[in-house]
Amino acid sequence: MWRKFSVHDSATARIAAFRCAVGMIASAVLWIGSVDLCARDGSKDWIVLNNCRLIANPANDGDSFHVSAGAKEYIFRLYFVDAPETDEMTPRRLVEQAKYFAITVPQAIETGRAAKEFTRQKLSEPFNVFTRMSDAMGQSRLERFYAFVKTKEGDLGEQLVRNGLARVYGFKAVPPGLKSVRAELAKLQQLENQARQEKIGAWGINASQLGPPQPLPAIALSTPRPGASKPPSGTLKSNRSHGKEKTPLGKIDINTATEKELTTVPGIGHVIAARIIAARPFRSADDLKRVSGIGDKKYEQIRPYFQ
Repeated sequence: MWRKFSVHDSATARIAAFRCAVGMIASAVLWIGSVDLCARDGSKDWIVLNNCRLIANPANDGDSFHVSAGAKEYIFRLYFVDAPETDEMTPRRLVEQAKYFAITVPQAIETGRAAKEFTRQKLSEPFNVFTRMSDAMGQSRLERFYAFVKTKEGDLGEQLVRNGLARVYGFKAVPPGLKSVRAELAKLQQLENQARQEKIGAWGINASQLGPPQPLPAIALSTPRPGASKPPSGTLKSNRSHGKEKTPLGKIDINTATEKELTTVPGIGHVIAARIIAARPFRSADDLKRVSGIGDKKYEQIRPYFQ
């Protein structure tokens, strides 16, 4: 038997239809959200940028640089590897890098500058970039993405490690054509071991072997010139704060430095210097944290000045 629809029935149908539409929209939003998350976590397919060019920029270094691909400009950061810093702007990271290679902080900076020049030379001809546009901004405010860079001689990260100009460290991803991260890690470790055994790059910097087997230019450090005038030993400490250039990074011996030498380090006054002397001997400058008055912040400030 047919039943007549009332106004109430019509309203009910409209509400049901509205709810259905809302449900579909919500599902669509959830789907879009999941796609966006996939994009951010780097699970997208590889994007290949051919015939890329290096863009000269003061911020470029061994493992991070500006690149042009057609009409677009990008900043890319290499997967798997970390070249030392080229200046003193990040002391804590420099100390970390110097420790890895068992060298001083100034030597780490020298290695970083050599890595920057090495990368500039390798990218002087067109190269290819493989990226998923995964976020690699780090402390930078500029948009930057992780990538593998292929030159005519092979993977740039592998070349840096083989020449002792970068450590095996950093964000990882399964390289194009491989099934796991382990294969690339094993290869990089082998290349690093070869560089260490042959004392190449940072591994041989104490033996003046920064360059081989790749020819690299000599890089001057900003250290005091031989014969530069020094204040008489009896003069009082100046009231002016000592600039970093007057106390080279990584030069002070924690166990033999005099009170006067210690007070040339920004952040160390006569009281802290006396406490440091009283707390000797130290196994290394890493033990500065156990000195009364040296907290995490002050430790990060003063640690780069010690061997």
